[in-house]
Order: sequence, then structure tokens, then C-alpha cells
Amino acid sequence: MNETPMRVCAEIDLDAVRDNVRALRARAPRAELMAIVKSNAYGHGAVQCARAAQEAGAGWLGTATPEEALALRDAGIRGRIMCWLWTPGGPWREAVEADLDVSVSGMWALDEVRAAARAAGRPARIQLKADTGLGRNGCQPADWAELVGAAVAAQAEGTVRVTGVWSHFACADEPGHPSIRLQLDAFRDMLAYAEKEGVDPEVRHIANSPATLTLPETHFDLVRTGIAVYGVSPSPELGTPAQLGLRPAMTLKASLALVKTVPAGHGVSYGHHYVTESETHLALVPAGYADGIPRNASGRGPVLVAGKVRRAAGRIAMDQFVVDLGEDLAEAGDEAVIFGDAERGEPTAEDWAQAAGTIAYEIVTRIGGRVPRVYLGG
Repeated sequence: MNETPMRVCAEIDLDAVRDNVRALRARAPRAELMAIVKSNAYGHGAVQCARAAQEAGAGWLGTATPEEALALRDAGIRGRIMCWLWTPGGPWREAVEADLDVSVSGMWALDEVRAAARAAGRPARIQLKADTGLGRNGCQPADWAELVGAAVAAQAEGTVRVTGVWSHFACADEPGHPSIRLQLDAFRDMLAYAEKEGVDPEVRHIANSPATLTLPETHFDLVRTGIAVYGVSPSPELGTPAQLGLRPAMTLKASLALVKTVPAGHGVSYGHHYVTESETHLALVPAGYADGIPRNASGRGPVLVAGKVRRAAGRIAMDQFVVDLGEDLAEAGDEAVIFGDAERGEPTAEDWAQAAGTIAYEIVTRIGGRVPRVYLGG
């Protein structure tokens, strides 16, 4: 850690990432594990977290976009990498030449990847995505026969190799939701059809983080773990990170920019939505919504300052917000922990999610580029 206090920084504990990957592998001992490092590893740093996950036994990495996957290759990361969010005209040839596994959800994508494979002079590794009920990406059951037939033909001609069949749950973070069983049944049916038609997938996968943690019947050959890799619970209903055997990897800290005494009746921040009840000490936290602190957590977002968890007083601004210390004292340069690990008495990403009316995924992922990442356990 840099000895000079930073305005704000996100400390990323790579040992926590490794421990979480090991814990998740233990939950699915008969399946391989894909660590999802999309969106800069949910704000934690894609390259650093990808390496840590591989060191802990993740056999696959996953990204949303091909550009994210290609950036990992450019950073020297080897091994299996899958990417799935394609648009027409995407970097198919680059993906083929970089030895990526690419997802195909429709005929247009299969046509483009076949053309790229011919241009590259080597077969493309593709995975067929089935829409089993999520209603986003993936091939509908009504179109599955056409896509499978075309993929089998492309494999016979040598332009592709079908390495996987996969899908994604809509409600695995809601225990007992009826859609879970319906999707699992649909996946088994679509998988069975593909295999009957000649697809021999290396991996079959549908389990995300919550399914990995709670639904062993969904594990198949591979589980895809995203938010859980970073020690954040996929849903409060499933338990806290500690209850799930996970450890938060990100701690967001700031150095107080100012502490001052103000009289009773003093308005604080834009709109004066907070007014002091008595003479008090205000501390200025130099981080705001430009850094990813959600503005709609104004008046509610928790911060650990001077040994106590306090709430943001008034509006969270673009670059700063205020906490009311009451009679407690602090100094400029003292540490404010915006979120970290509940086991250390710190507010958590889930606490901020509750304050902002969102999910913890968004809290960690939205931490902006002007917030330096400081890596521990590297």
C-alpha cells in the first residue's frame, strides 16, 4: 500500500479472490469453474483478478464482450476464455486467431464466425447458447433445430468446433422460484436434442453464482461464477458473504478532506436536505457519484469514520459528500471506509445497495476509473 494517503482508493485483496475461487470450486467439486471477469472484473481489475482466479484453479475465464477477452490475451493471459455478447461486424477473426471460445445465439452469428474461420484458416471454437426462459440472448427453442443443424454442418466442413452448450438462469437468486425448474428442464431438453443431432460438447453449463452455491443439480460440467468470486453475496436471501464462505475483495476507502465545526441549523450540501440539529463536527469525504458513489443513497449511505458507522448527511455530490460526526472528533487525512467487510465492522456493498435501492453487483461495478486500485496479496 502507498504510504501517502490517497483521496480515494479501492483496495483489492487478491488473496480473497483466490480463497473465494477455492471455496466455489469446493461447492461444485465435479465441475470446472469459469471465473467471470467482465466489466473490469466487476470493478476489481480484470487482468489482476483473472490471474488470481487461474492461480486458484479456475480453468476458464469469461467476459461479456470480445474486446474484454482480447484485452486479456493482450495482457498475456492464456487458457480458455469465453465471450458471449456479440453484435454484427464484431471482431470474429481476431477472436478466432486469439483462440477464444465464442458464443453463438443465432444464424447471423454462425454465418459471421464461419466466414472469420475461413479467413483465419482455422476452425472457430463456438458454444451454442439456448434461451431457456431468460428472454435475453440465446436461441429460442423454436429456432434451435435450425441453429443446431447449421452448426453440425459447419463442424463437418471444418469451419467450427462446437465446444459447449449453455444457458443462463433468470431467478437462481430467488430460492424456490418456479422458473428455475422450468429452465433446467428446458436446458436438458435442448441439450439432449443437440447431442442427438451430433453435437458432442466439451462443456455444458447453466449455473451462475447463486446456482453454484445452492443448486448442485445445475452444475453439469462447468459453473460460471461472477459476483461470488469477489466475495459479494448474489442475494441477501442466500446469506451474507461470511455465511456463504466468501470474503469481500474490495474495500473502498477515502481520506477525509476537511473536518470543521458548524452551528445548529446549518444546511449541508445541495438542497439543504440535511440541517444540523445542534453544533456539530462535519467531515468531508472526497468521493462522489463521479467515482461511483450512488447519489440516490444520499442521506442513507453508511461510512465508517472515527470508529463508528455514520450516514451520508445530505446530498452526495459529484466529487464529495459529508458525514456528521456529532461530538466525535477526526482530522483531515483520517480514513473513511465507504464499504468493505462486515466481519471487520465495516459497511458493505450490500449496505450501500440497500441504501440506494439497487443490488450489490452495481455498487462494486460502478466504482469509476478515477479511483485507483491498490492490489494486496499480488
